[in-house]
Amino acid sequence: MRPLIVIGNWKMNGSLASNASWIKTVCRGMEQGMPAGRQYSVCVPAPYLSQCHGLIQECSLAFMSLGAQDVSAYTAGAYTGEISAAMLKELGCTYVIVGHSERRQFHHESDGLVAEKALQVLDNGMTPVICVGESADERNSGREIEVVRGQISKQVAVLQDRLADCLIAYEPVWAIGTGKFASAQVAQDMHRAIRLQLAEFDEDVASHVGILYGGSVKPDNAVELFAMPDIDGGLIGGASLNPQDFLAICQA
Repeated sequence: MRPLIVIGNWKMNGSLASNASWIKTVCRGMEQGMPAGRQYSVCVPAPYLSQCHGLIQECSLAFMSLGAQDVSAYTAGAYTGEISAAMLKELGCTYVIVGHSERRQFHHESDGLVAEKALQVLDNGMTPVICVGESADERNSGREIEVVRGQISKQVAVLQDRLADCLIAYEPVWAIGTGKFASAQVAQDMHRAIRLQLAEFDEDVASHVGILYGGSVKPDNAVELFAMPDIDGGLIGGASLNPQDFLAICQA
């Protein structure tokens, strides 16, 4: 059985005070009891990784961990402003998001670069969360599966059977920060298409890979989304900024 995984992505939000309040609130809520067999994480801005790692350690919750929002494709060297996977590992990260649609859009990251970043994460003993998804124009023109298959194909070509140690996050670009969201069935259909594509490469890999949904997940739609057979949790954006909303999604 694949565990259900909920990962919060704060994006470029947070402060020392608000971070401490958020983590303490979420930890207190989780200490009251959570559904068995689930895993939770929060991906915070790089300057706050050390602070949040310490706060999460104080919670002593085995199922709660820390994640990062991006990583360099390089191991080390003259790459000003970049953060290596080894650094993220040393700071206590378990998960690292790669290829988020905002990185693809604003930083022009290619599928090849995303795969190289995922390799760095794997080589340092962490789990990459590989983001894929289509734009509104691509869906409206009926090309959504073609687009996502193309994104997945590059990951298969580079990562091969190491994909079994990755997570994939399907995030329809048209549903990120827009208030729109895919219905549970629409999301399930794409998740199923992704799993079937992976099975074309290796059925064992396909059965092991967790596929998360990311696209305006809220407390009021999380239950239906998480009930779908090929949806293995969520990558939560805006709703993760509110600790009570995040807790409600984790409990869904």
